[in-house]
Amino acid sequence: MMVEERFLLAEERIREIKDEINLMSEQSIESDGKRELPEAFRQYFGKMTDFLLLMTDTYRYVAEGKLYQASLDELKEKNHKLYEDILPENYDKSYGNPAYSVSEFGEEYGKLLCFLYAELRSMIVWAYEKQQDELTIRMELFLEIYGAFMCALEEVDGLPDSEELKETMYFFVSDYTRDAFMKKLDAMVNPQSDFALRLIMDSDLSKPDYLYYFGEYITENELKTWEHLKNLPEETIATMADTYTEGYRIGFEVGNKDISKKKTVNIRYCLGFERMMKKAVKNFEAIGLKPTIYRAAASLLQGKGLNRIGYYGAIPNKQYDFDHKDDQALFLDKRLMQVRMEAWQEAYETYKKQAAVFGGPAVVEVFGEEPAELKEKKEAAHLSESQQKLAVEYMAAAGELQNKYIKGEERSFTIIAFPTPEIGENYSRIFDEVIKINTLDYTLYQRIQQNIIDTLDRGRYVVIKGMGQNKTNLKVMLHKLDNPKKQTNFENCVADVNIPVGEVFTSPLLTGTEGLLHVSRVYLNELEYKDLSIQFEDGMVKEYTCRNFGTEEENRKYIRDNVLFHHDTLPIGEFAIGTNTTAYVVGRKYGIEDKFPILIAEKTGPHFAVGDTCYSHAEDVKVCNPDGKEIIAKDNECSLKRKEDAGKAYFNCHTDITIPYDELGEVSVVTEDEEVITIIEEGRFVLTGCEELNRPLDEM
Repeated sequence: MMVEERFLLAEERIREIKDEINLMSEQSIESDGKRELPEAFRQYFGKMTDFLLLMTDTYRYVAEGKLYQASLDELKEKNHKLYEDILPENYDKSYGNPAYSVSEFGEEYGKLLCFLYAELRSMIVWAYEKQQDELTIRMELFLEIYGAFMCALEEVDGLPDSEELKETMYFFVSDYTRDAFMKKLDAMVNPQSDFALRLIMDSDLSKPDYLYYFGEYITENELKTWEHLKNLPEETIATMADTYTEGYRIGFEVGNKDISKKKTVNIRYCLGFERMMKKAVKNFEAIGLKPTIYRAAASLLQGKGLNRIGYYGAIPNKQYDFDHKDDQALFLDKRLMQVRMEAWQEAYETYKKQAAVFGGPAVVEVFGEEPAELKEKKEAAHLSESQQKLAVEYMAAAGELQNKYIKGEERSFTIIAFPTPEIGENYSRIFDEVIKINTLDYTLYQRIQQNIIDTLDRGRYVVIKGMGQNKTNLKVMLHKLDNPKKQTNFENCVADVNIPVGEVFTSPLLTGTEGLLHVSRVYLNELEYKDLSIQFEDGMVKEYTCRNFGTEEENRKYIRDNVLFHHDTLPIGEFAIGTNTTAYVVGRKYGIEDKFPILIAEKTGPHFAVGDTCYSHAEDVKVCNPDGKEIIAKDNECSLKRKEDAGKAYFNCHTDITIPYDELGEVSVVTEDEEVITIIEEGRFVLTGCEELNRPLDEM
């Protein structure tokens, strides 16, 4: 049966269900001996039919071109209507809230119907992309679940078996995984998938109407971002775009990788920056790269999680995303993991030519939004211990498969960040300051950082201590240099893959690396951690805690889920010293240091990454600093296992944790002769040749 026919049949049946439910509501619960759906379930299915019919109406609204003829007020009204149910002010009584859903239907039905609700909400973006097949399969899933409830009315308790409902949803996920993964990879490596690209390049960017054509949630934040960029001089837009695209190009150069082998680059950004993106597209095309721009996952089928990877608009409700981050726990088992891996294998084989010439992502991050006080809810889906192990195995296997087709030693990336209007009344000034930070004189930093590297290369290990209430006390072991005249441990990082400038980093030895890492407050992937403490032994995480929640169990779970990503332990994959005191001062000047993304925050003090090294999957590529010395510290005892079993070598995560200068008591290197050379003392650079780094601190 053709998709169009299935779509129309499903829509017709949904309209009938709406009438059935309305009729049920007008009658008593049981009349003439005939059972009716309990009131709570009637309300749920009534709400869902209303939403599904809104989706079919939206699909036709877009398909018939009415979207592009609408006034701005009409676009705003329709956009709000699509997302209003999960907005914070309405979330207490939303079926997308697992606490509410479980309170209405009980734990077994509540969790399943909450998942169904979330999966149906992914139809919003499919309606705007006019993907009728994606709408149809979700409408059909709804009809199966509703049908199960209606068939069960003749049974003793009048409700279907929850395991049968779960099985129906399980096979929905399993059956459509192949198509979902095929589309996902197509969008990443195939420039023909150009929904967003066409909107960026063909729309009239002088008016904000186009923002509503994406189907993402739009708020005053995106509108003000658009307005700010609209009013910037063309040369400023060019500077922003040039810094971004040149960083990408230089990343290949310094990584000793041949960019001429690549044909595509994946652009990831947040809505409102289209004027910059349009210039960036032209820049990339000038160096022979066609962009792919795919949407952040909206469905469990695509791998939807807490972090959005791709392009996206406003986040309607971070608590909603947090509540559904582990929805796969309802279904994850060995069979589904195998289905996913087979689906990836088939997708990569289908697009192996495109994958081979895919260069990697170019990311524009945003920061400035108010931190959300997220709550762990017992009613939400949570991975069991066995499922956590499966999830870790899957991540490792999927990462290994990707590296087979998109080789780590040949790909690169770049990341740059800008503030959004949510950062406050000083938005315009902060934006200008960030442009300045992103375009600092890299030659100055390169020279100063080389001096720091030359000092560090004399060392056997580095000591890092906190001051005040910061309890950090770490010993980080360095690789031995066989030929110090030609080798180095640290990379001299200027503005390429990680914009802005300002760090020297290494992959430390694990054996002998030990101690406590402590930060009073830090944001990692948009989540806040209070009094984060991680104890290391031989470079591996041994103990960890924070003070976000009332119990130690909750605090440990929070870190295990969102920093360790369900691993029992992780290694220190990176030790770095951030040198961008200008960024630090801007953060303090405007009181926004807690809102800096990791990208900027990591440059404002020493930082430590848990997870893979910075050279993950590219350890064998020769990389040299500008002084000609080869960086030899690209492996550790974990990554070396790749030579026998790549599945045990990589963790597919890398999270930077920074100690700010004002919590930093000491960074010193200890030589083979036990000479102690101090680089930073009480938050200031004391190493000779680094005086310039203290100037912003003096001016503060």
